[in-house]
Order: sequence, then structure tokens, then C-alpha cells
Amino acid sequence: MSSDDNIFFASDEPLDAVVGWLAGALQLERPAENQHFFGGRARTVDGRLLLLVEPNIYGEADPAPEDVSAIDRYTGAVDVRISGSRDGVAQAKEARAVFDELASTQPRVALVLATAMSWIVAAYLPGAGVHTFPPETSLDADDIDSWRAWVVG
Repeated sequence: MSSDDNIFFASDEPLDAVVGWLAGALQLERPAENQHFFGGRARTVDGRLLLLVEPNIYGEADPAPEDVSAIDRYTGAVDVRISGSRDGVAQAKEARAVFDELASTQPRVALVLATAMSWIVAAYLPGAGVHTFPPETSLDADDIDSWRAWVVG
């Protein structure tokens, strides 16, 4: 069974502007204006890619030290899915392909790729590039020394 794969982004732009960039950069279709749901061609498998873009409700504005997370300062989240797939490995590969494509098309937007809302997979920080983390690096304070230099702080 697949798990959640999310790409968090940090931008000064309003959510609708970021949504427009995402749709254009990834060549996705929007079913209706002012919708934050997209569909399009998958990058790594024969299938349909589905994205839902929403404000980041998972980060905290002023967390206690033990509650700090790598995604606290990120303004939005993109839920990445392959339509009809329960293959977690394929979905993770697709999320990574989307992450890499976004990092290469918008050098001003910081990104974090996470899986299962527990593990940080990769981060893109403008001016620093992309960093891939060892498997099962926690998004939380437990692994802050691993990700602190690679996320928006």
C-alpha cells in the first residue's frame, strides 16, 4: 500500500500564484480556475499524476524546541499521487521526479520532499541546491542536526 508523499514549499507569493507556477512547470491540467487539484502525465510510470496543493497545516509558527520540524516555515504542501496505484515504491519515485523537476524550474522556491509525514527525503534550498537525506531521517527535532542547514529556518 502506498504512503503519503508530500512536497512542501516556501514562497512569498500567494497560494494561487504558486498553484499557477506548479501547473505550468509540470504541464498539468486544472479542472477549474481557483481549484488546487491537478492531473497530468506521470513522469516515471505509465499512469496519471494527481496533485493537491494546499496551505501547510502541519508546520507550527512558534514550536517548542522539542516540537520543531523541518517543515515549520513552509507555506504550502503538495500531495503527490499516482491515480489508481497502491505501489508505494512507484509513488515515491514519482514524487522524487516531481520534486526534482520543480527544483530545476523555480530557483527561488525552497522545497522539502517528505514521505509518510515522518521522513525527510530531500530538500532544495535556493543558493544551496538539492540535498538527499539518508533513509528514515526524521522531519522532527530528533534529526535537526541532519536537516537544519537545508531547510528554511
